[in-house]
Amino acid sequence: MPVTLIVVAVIVLFALVVVVKSVLVIPQSQSAVVERLGKFRTVATAGLNFLVPFLDRVRERLDLREQVVSFPPQPVITQDNLTVSIDTVVYFQVTDSRSAVYEISNYIVGVEQLTTTTLRNVVGGMSLEETLTSRDSINSQLRGVLDEATGRWGIKVNRVELKAIDPPPSIQDSMEKQMRADREKRAMILTAEGTREAAIKTAEGQKQSQILAAEGAKQGAILEAEAERQSRILRAQGERAARYLQAQGQAKAIEKVFNAIKAGKPTPEVLAYQYLQTLPQMAQGDANKVWLVPSDYGKALEGFAKMLGAPGDDGVFRYEPPEPEVESRPEEDDESIAAWFDTSTDPKVAEAVRAAEAVARQEVPGPLSVRPTPTVAAGLRGAPVPEPTEELPGLPMQPPLPPVPPRPQESTELSDEPPNR
Repeated sequence: MPVTLIVVAVIVLFALVVVVKSVLVIPQSQSAVVERLGKFRTVATAGLNFLVPFLDRVRERLDLREQVVSFPPQPVITQDNLTVSIDTVVYFQVTDSRSAVYEISNYIVGVEQLTTTTLRNVVGGMSLEETLTSRDSINSQLRGVLDEATGRWGIKVNRVELKAIDPPPSIQDSMEKQMRADREKRAMILTAEGTREAAIKTAEGQKQSQILAAEGAKQGAILEAEAERQSRILRAQGERAARYLQAQGQAKAIEKVFNAIKAGKPTPEVLAYQYLQTLPQMAQGDANKVWLVPSDYGKALEGFAKMLGAPGDDGVFRYEPPEPEVESRPEEDDESIAAWFDTSTDPKVAEAVRAAEAVARQEVPGPLSVRPTPTVAAGLRGAPVPEPTEELPGLPMQPPLPPVPPRPQESTELSDEPPNR
């Protein structure tokens, strides 16, 4: 009985060992090289795989993902005999598990050594400056050479990157000085450029400011000239309207005075007296004046009186009023004013003209009469001197002159010589 149990236990244990040996599970992104009796049999892929117990065995498991390997710095001599230390990083992937196992003993070491030799060949044909500035060119050359060399190993090189390029310390000091000088140079250039741009902007701003100031002065001068022109035009229109209104007033006053004189029927004596009254006003002033009195002065006054009227019963010429004249209508005056003077330029001037015309057309209240004024001409003819009776509106009372003694008959004519003053 115990022997039987032992045999059963051995059989069960053997069965378990056979089951374990015959089943192989491979994770995703991995593969396994299977050998049978020391010879390559197959490549087990991800999933469940079956083996022949005690005959098949797994030679090596491989990672099929892209692998990143960073190699230690390698000293490389450039074309100008300078030693630089270069760190490289290689990105590769196993594409053929059988070649990666049987074509090379250690593909990682092989990639490292191949990268070092290829890097020395590529950098050896470049100067230090080209090496420092041609990283992309070096990377592409390394990738091309490594990909071609590792293809038979079942490996594909995807990228090669230069992680660091370290020149010798002396070269680094020189490069730092050069970079410092370059930075200072660029700083000075940028400062000069900034100063130049600032000066240009300042000059441009001053130019624009002067242009705007000149434009403002120009506009101000134009507006001032326009205002002066309008002021002169309005002043001239006002003066013209004032002169016109003054002339209208004088014309109306002369017309009214003339009508009053005609209504009063002046005698030659009154006219002579008025003439003699005007002579002292003519003599006023500092300037020297010479009066020329014609010898036939009396006859001239007599002829002037004859022009004004016919002699009466007493032999005195009196004025006979002519036929009444038809006064002009206000519409005709307005038409003549509109034809001579345009008041539409300024409403204030037009209003002033209308107000002055309204005042000029007003009738003078009360009857018009002429007061007889004493005259020396009455003494010449022996006529009595009349006394003042009534004052004309607008004319001041003149004081009567003292009577002139009668002259001899032979001296009634005045001398042609001017009197001495």
